[in-house]
Amino acid sequence: MTYGPGGYGPPGHGPPEYGRPPYGAGPPGAGPETSRRGARAKAAAVLVLAWVVLLWLLEYVDAANGHVLDPYGITPREPTELRDVVPAAFLHFGFQHLAANTMPLLILGFLAAVSGIGRFMGVVAVIILTSGLGVWFFAPAGSITAGASGVVFGLFGYLLVRGFVDRRPTWVGIGLAVAVFYGSILWGALPTTTGISWQGHLFGLLGGVLAAFLFREQRPAPRM
Repeated sequence: MTYGPGGYGPPGHGPPEYGRPPYGAGPPGAGPETSRRGARAKAAAVLVLAWVVLLWLLEYVDAANGHVLDPYGITPREPTELRDVVPAAFLHFGFQHLAANTMPLLILGFLAAVSGIGRFMGVVAVIILTSGLGVWFFAPAGSITAGASGVVFGLFGYLLVRGFVDRRPTWVGIGLAVAVFYGSILWGALPTTTGISWQGHLFGLLGGVLAAFLFREQRPAPRM
């Protein structure tokens, strides 16, 4: 016999918390935190997929209308072109250009967004502005630059250093995995290939590192 708030009785006849889980309780590990993680992962997947779909729709519109959107790329050092810093990150010069960015955006974008949509949006905004302004200041005169590759480099840089900035071993591991699988893209941040905006890549990478510090986790001070 067991003793609980209900008095003496055989095992299993006390309140729910004595000897058996309450009615409707899920399996072990299916608590509120697990549900929150699942919801965040779903929201991240939907957001990043919708983003990539938007990029493809814009490229279809561009191709079907004689590349009417291409002028919204960034022409350096012209004051009126500053307004194109943001739109340029959503445009591409052809489907091959977009296809090269699609898979990295899906993977790196999901990893960056899974811990919070608000933080992810702030990170991407910093990357787009840093990459776009870097192009505006330093790209060759007369060139037009567009594409999401600056964001790809920025997300790479963000994931690479986030774990160290936040002092989270899990994210350090994710950063190391990202470095193993995507580390070769760092060559794109060097002036080695004609026709590739290494300026957008380099400043996107720097923007991602900057965003890791700007949006680092604020932990409460330890109690004495």
